[in-house]
Amino acid sequence: MSTDRIAQAALGVMALHVADDSFLQPAAGTSAADHLVSGLVPIALLALAAWAWPRLRPGVAAAAGIALGLFGVTLAAEAVFYWGATGLSGDDFTGLAAGLAGIVLIGVSATVLWTSRRRTGPRAWRWSRRALGATAGAVGVLLLVGPVLLAYGVTHITRAEIPAAHLGVPYEDITLHTADGLDLHGWYIPSRNGAAVMVYPGRAKAQKHARYLARAGYGVLLVDRRGEGASDGDPHGFGWTFDEDIRAGVRFLQDRDDVDPERIAGLGLSVGGEMMLQTAADTRGLAAVVSDGAGARVLSEELADQSALNKVIGAPTFALKTGSLAVFSGHAPPSDLTTYIPRIAPRPILLIHAARGEVDAKTPEYLAAARGPVQDWEVPRGGHTAGIDTMPREYAQRVLAFLDGSLR
Repeated sequence: MSTDRIAQAALGVMALHVADDSFLQPAAGTSAADHLVSGLVPIALLALAAWAWPRLRPGVAAAAGIALGLFGVTLAAEAVFYWGATGLSGDDFTGLAAGLAGIVLIGVSATVLWTSRRRTGPRAWRWSRRALGATAGAVGVLLLVGPVLLAYGVTHITRAEIPAAHLGVPYEDITLHTADGLDLHGWYIPSRNGAAVMVYPGRAKAQKHARYLARAGYGVLLVDRRGEGASDGDPHGFGWTFDEDIRAGVRFLQDRDDVDPERIAGLGLSVGGEMMLQTAADTRGLAAVVSDGAGARVLSEELADQSALNKVIGAPTFALKTGSLAVFSGHAPPSDLTTYIPRIAPRPILLIHAARGEVDAKTPEYLAAARGPVQDWEVPRGGHTAGIDTMPREYAQRVLAFLDGSLR
């Protein structure tokens, strides 16, 4: 079989997995209609690549083949991850096949690149050109292909296990129902002081928060975000779709007999902190917001604090990442957080960020955007959202003091 046929067959296997993942076996709680963009766009691009492959110059075909082969390997990463966590099921089998197809496509592309190399001219010049070409290719993968692969990974892979509960107090297993038709699973610790806090996202990393809040009498809601643990839906590592999860949590707390509907707060961690701020701007159900580690999640936020030179250099990479996230998630990116934060006023905000090791240094911009009462705590030890681990006593004291004052 010719290299052209092998490459086209590999691309076909990859397209088959995208169709399987998007339309034949979509995530629980979703349907094929929810994946029209995330499924049809990659399939169309893979079909275009298969048609164009024999018509391209060898060097261009090889470069495209290596990039698409890496995409095929990324398709398999989802299957490999869940294989180790919960075992193979559903579309994981076509995912593994797509990974093998990606490896084959990379091998074919390397063969085409090697057999089409120039054999005339001084040897030193030929090897220098190859070294420059290899360097340029590596930079291209890092700056242009890398953001696409990252976007696919964070919209398809997340924690699959349900963690053991170490809350130290009685709790209830609960299910939230989102407005877009998903069931989210979690735990609820009943309130003893009439107030409650939704700590988001997930049950795995928020149990330390739940323990000090529960000791102080607060009701605590911990929910696995969509696509995580036992919850329905597609994951999204940048949180663009989490506002519906938080709204469902607020509705749940408002309906509880042990909770005063006017005394509900949200505590968001990382992307949860970003989406807690955004959701608070659009719903009055949150009386106060604690946001720990809020950073950048869209192109405008990532470019806002870059120098002019870095904007020029980084804009293509950031734009590719945001665009790829939009395609693979099927959701348009949200607006800049600085447009949401002013609408939270007059409700109070507590922003927490690390002095060192923070993912994005966005807190000064978010502080400047606030129009109501806002507090800021720069945690001197530990990195991103690590204050609860490095300074647990002070962390709890500061959060509780803020909540006690805000939810009187």
